Amino acid sequence: MEFRVLGALSIEEDGEELIHATGKPRQLLALLLLNEPRRVPAGSLITELWDDAPPQCALATLHTHVFALRTEFARRLGVPRDLIARDLIQTRGDGYQIDLGEGSFDAGEFQSLRHLAQALLNTGDVLGAGRVLGEALGLWRGPALLDVHHGRLLRAAVAELDRARLDALALFFGTQLDLSRHREILSELARLVVRHPHDEELHARYMVALYRSGYRTRALEVFDELRRSMRDELGTAPSERITRLRHVMRVADAAAVDAASGYGHARGA
Repeated sequence: MEFRVLGALSIEEDGEELIHATGKPRQLLALLLLNEPRRVPAGSLITELWDDAPPQCALATLHTHVFALRTEFARRLGVPRDLIARDLIQTRGDGYQIDLGEGSFDAGEFQSLRHLAQALLNTGDVLGAGRVLGEALGLWRGPALLDVHHGRLLRAAVAELDRARLDALALFFGTQLDLSRHREILSELARLVVRHPHDEELHARYMVALYRSGYRTRALEVFDELRRSMRDELGTAPSERITRLRHVMRVADAAAVDAASGYGHARGA
């Protein structure tokens, strides 16, 4: 089976979608997947589904949702429901756990590739790291769990995934700068800094790519936009690191900018 959460929730077997559950059963399944291989206590599942106002019958309703999911898997796979309870959506103490077995899981694969890329960067293999990061980022089909309602626990888990994606993007663009591919990444970075107006790593890489491409004035404007956004929306200021990068871009040459940026070198972010 193929389990996907980096985009819409999808579980496929031989190209056929297995789960069409909506609402709280889909939300429950998503939380089990993002906690795989750990058990999720019933209390945590109830918090996710009903926040701080669960109904009196919350535990019974939770069991009903699990029963419905097991039934749907069993029907679509053509196996007994007891087999699904034993091998896939398992009861563990007072909670539940999903066992993916030999199935593929895009979030797990993404994290493994991200760690492999960092290891390659640590050995100086920038080309290999860039290739692996491109593969990792290619697993994303949109915002994580975009078709699932997020309760408190899913919001936290999805935010962690989103942060990991931004970190991977920053590492990827660093490898492209090191390989002198600054022009190739300009348009994608331009879109990303609009979507993430407070992310210094992306802004810094965009500034370096612009500067190297001959757009010095625009590179300085990107810093001004970041500073204004952080001041107006967060009440903070850019870090000393990116502020110094901006200063060097104003007064020094390209070699000094490369030295000051710290980006696009084998050591990574």
